[in-house]
Amino acid sequence: MRRIFSLLLLFSGLSGMAQDLDFPDFRNKRDNFSKVADKQVRADVASFALAGVDESIGKAPLTQVPVVDYGPNFVKYSNDNIQVTIKTGIFFPSKHKLMMQEGHLLRIDGKPYYGGIIGQPPHTTIESITVLVGKDTVAVPPTAYFDLYDPKFSFRENGETRSRNGVFLSNDKHSFYIYLLNIDNKGVEYTFVIRDKQYLRRVVDWGFLN
Repeated sequence: MRRIFSLLLLFSGLSGMAQDLDFPDFRNKRDNFSKVADKQVRADVASFALAGVDESIGKAPLTQVPVVDYGPNFVKYSNDNIQVTIKTGIFFPSKHKLMMQEGHLLRIDGKPYYGGIIGQPPHTTIESITVLVGKDTVAVPPTAYFDLYDPKFSFRENGETRSRNGVFLSNDKHSFYIYLLNIDNKGVEYTFVIRDKQYLRRVVDWGFLN
């Protein structure tokens, strides 16, 4: 099904503005799926992330934490042990230092940025990711998402509202994954890895819907 979904997206007409190749692209690939060395994390992420579709053959879907509440700027997942709340905010260009070249946005606050239309200011931010495991709060630092923009909680397909976002539980019971997918503008996906009640890392991929 994930292969069919990927092929449908390729021909769905949801093509964003292509990046002008005359401008430099400062995005770093160190957080890409292809760079993940941890075998367990790689296998788990491949089961749901589009960047890992080539490695997903034969992998059973991971159990998901259900959505219990949502709105225009938040979504909450919860089961009997885990609660995850993601909130978005508005991107105000006047509150940031924008590095421009001939009207093309290169950096935000001196850093590369991910999501949205490359070359243009984003519209939304990830304001916070709140995680509770049992009674313990798991700190997801702002550095994990400060440069990730324009998250989407859902998308329209064939006239219906759908979502591939989720909180996925590893079969080893030690890890879970917070996943956000935006299929606009060639696609971008963000995964935050939580292991043993600690934030471990992020996985960030883009441009897989050429």
